[in-house]
Amino acid sequence: MKNSVSLGILLTSAAYMAFTFHDAIIKILTSSIPVWQILFFRSLTILLGYLAFGRGQLIRQTITSPIIKPMIARSILLLCAWLSYYSAASRLQLAEVTTLYFAAPVVGTMLAWFILKEEVTPARWLAVGVGFLGVLVACNPMGLTISWPVYLALQAAVLWAGAMVLLRKTSLHEKTIVQLVVSNVFFLVMTGVAVLYTWKTPDTTQLALLIATGVVAGCAQFALFEGMRQAPVSVLAPFEYTSLIWAFLLGYLIWADIPTPNVVFGAAMILAAGLIIIVSERLRRRITA
Repeated sequence: MKNSVSLGILLTSAAYMAFTFHDAIIKILTSSIPVWQILFFRSLTILLGYLAFGRGQLIRQTITSPIIKPMIARSILLLCAWLSYYSAASRLQLAEVTTLYFAAPVVGTMLAWFILKEEVTPARWLAVGVGFLGVLVACNPMGLTISWPVYLALQAAVLWAGAMVLLRKTSLHEKTIVQLVVSNVFFLVMTGVAVLYTWKTPDTTQLALLIATGVVAGCAQFALFEGMRQAPVSVLAPFEYTSLIWAFLLGYLIWADIPTPNVVFGAAMILAAGLIIIVSERLRRRITA
């Protein structure tokens, strides 16, 4: 790739695709393995992989990092976002919780403009709006009223958006692999406490899926963190919507879920949002060249 924005878009899109595969594996496992145990194995697999690569030097870099506190703060935001999302998902329909959660790119764009002082062009606002409308059309939530689960889903969206904005700030001052070590050590400790009370011994197939969850999540996290280093949040935010397209595709391939016409139309709008960003950023580069 010839420029960092294009690379950021490519990495972020790949990250959300991988996260969708990760979620599909978790959905398969949750019927027999507690969520806390799945997240524990995921963080353990990621950490072992990174430590095998970086060894003692990586440990020293992590301990002596000058921005260790902001990285821990971001990890807390992410943990709270996941807890809020899973709590809401247990009480709302999938379409409802998905639509509410996908307010995150809108919130993220607003926070990037307000906190990071990013220049949010009309094309970026348009892309976020078109993408969110595509989610509404695809999910088609009906009869949604204000309730505690609805609040939790919206809270998850705001917390995730805040974590992504903080990730953009920390990614400019620390290596991606160091940030990933901090995040996964934090999650390993937090989930490890819960695993003590919810442990269920996995069989061979379940163990393989648990390890696969960590491998896929590790690749997804690296791509997302590195993507945030390359491009502004307001550029990358609409590409979070692409995970919905992958979710519908995997639903069809694994569980034979047939997409309805509104899903197809909504997916087309989401793709259009991504194209708006790509075309507008290319035009900006040509004008400034």
